[in-house]
Amino acid sequence: MADMEAFLGRLDPDMCVVTAAAGGERAGCLVGFASQCSIEPVRFVVWLSEVNRTYRVARSADVLAVHLLAREQRALAELFGGQTGDRVDKFRSVRRRQGYGGAVVLEDAESWFVGRVVRRAGGGDHTGFVLEPVEWGGRDTPGRPLLRLSDARTIRPGHPVD
Repeated sequence: MADMEAFLGRLDPDMCVVTAAAGGERAGCLVGFASQCSIEPVRFVVWLSEVNRTYRVARSADVLAVHLLAREQRALAELFGGQTGDRVDKFRSVRRRQGYGGAVVLEDAESWFVGRVVRRAGGGDHTGFVLEPVEWGGRDTPGRPLLRLSDARTIRPGHPVD
């Protein structure tokens, strides 16, 4: 197991904020498990912790929004990663708009896309939401460093990790 932990410790993926809206509720969280998972058709998967409020809202959502943050947007990462929507309205102090299918799009994200949920897949303590991109945008400033796992390691999760 120590070898596997060492391997995982070397990974440094981009972090993203995933937002969901359904049934009159909205939620969002910082996610470190996400990746393109198909070339043709283009598909992307985000893995949401099953103890997270965002997961509970996303279970009923038809679309999710996935946002990449620039490295200097740590405060936004701390809001969505270090607070729980069970106690805090994370959206109260952020610029946002309604996207395709009612998705919540964070206007200050470096880049973003809205994806239609085409499949959900179990995977231990996380569920993967396979998304078909249907709308996208953002600044996409070339050369601007994105927030990575190594930048976010000190953010204490707003929900229990158990």
